Amino acid sequence: DELSAAARAGWTEPPPPGRPAAEADPAAVRAWWAGLTPAQRRWLTVHESGLVGRLDGVPVAARDQANRLLLAGHREALLAERRELLGRSPRGAWELAALRRVEEHLGGVDALAGRLAAERTPRPYLLGLDPRGDGRAIVALGNPDRADRVLTYVPGMTADLGDAPGELSRAGRVLARCATIAPGEETAAVLWLDYDAPDFLPEAARSTQATDAAPALHRFQEGLRATHEGPPARQTVLGHSYGSVVVGAAARDHGLGADALVFVGSPGVGVDRAEALRLPPGQVWSSTAPDDVIRLVEPPGQLAGRAVLAASPLATAVSLLRPSDHELWFGHDPSDPGFGGRTFPSGRYGHTGYWEPGNPALDGMARIVLGR
Repeated sequence: DELSAAARAGWTEPPPPGRPAAEADPAAVRAWWAGLTPAQRRWLTVHESGLVGRLDGVPVAARDQANRLLLAGHREALLAERRELLGRSPRGAWELAALRRVEEHLGGVDALAGRLAAERTPRPYLLGLDPRGDGRAIVALGNPDRADRVLTYVPGMTADLGDAPGELSRAGRVLARCATIAPGEETAAVLWLDYDAPDFLPEAARSTQATDAAPALHRFQEGLRATHEGPPARQTVLGHSYGSVVVGAAARDHGLGADALVFVGSPGVGVDRAEALRLPPGQVWSSTAPDDVIRLVEPPGQLAGRAVLAASPLATAVSLLRPSDHELWFGHDPSDPGFGGRTFPSGRYGHTGYWEPGNPALDGMARIVLGR
């Protein structure tokens, strides 16, 4: 609202021609943004919200303003589509399916908007929004441009725009634990849900979506480095489940602007040794709960062989149980000492319980983020 009023009052002016590409180097984007006047930045934020909101290298506060405008516009478009569908009579199968889709998207948008509007600390920042398909979002708790410690959390299978508030609460629990351990340090946590997470097991059995997501995660981390104010922050990237495959692919293929990598409930990270992730020794961490079903996932070659030999559905199901050879679907188990990383404990909370208040894994994640 303030930006729209500024535009109407003439407090903005168009910038000179030339815009960075979406995949531009974040350092170059930062230099371009720094060369604009405040009035030109306001003009871009209002009139080219889609560009400003997605560019890694634009400061956090400006991306947040642009993406909030996009979120409001997308909500209005969904409401208009719902009104149009409700006005149709009679409504056939196509209309009913479309209405369900709109209602689901609207629920996710409203939940995200509610979290952004809540007057709670730390303040949330909307750093990315893409409503297409299942929807994507990047949301920070606290300002990563000013924090001393920054966590980037990459969720796993089935995560989409509707799940953003729940996934954000996981990042928030790590943040709260950091505040308890080190109350004098400013920490921020980012939910990075800017990829097409697998919806079904056949998709999750392939690394395609992780490989496709890797360049964007690389650029995002480079952007955090480029826009940070003051001394560099300690950057930690954490992947859960299939999210750990995304983090592994980004680190392996592109390098990650991170001081530590953390994997929880991982089916493997695409490499057989921690050193292939291109981080300093001792800064690759992993935890897998004793009762996490991910421990039962067998490498694809062995699984395929057993499935061919299986004579019944029961035998095929049993073939999912793997021997204790430390090989998972996407490579060597990062929680095995032979991987070459470091481990921290988790209680028996299953595949999704690493953020439960009583789980020692929550304390472990927070201490890694803090560098302790």
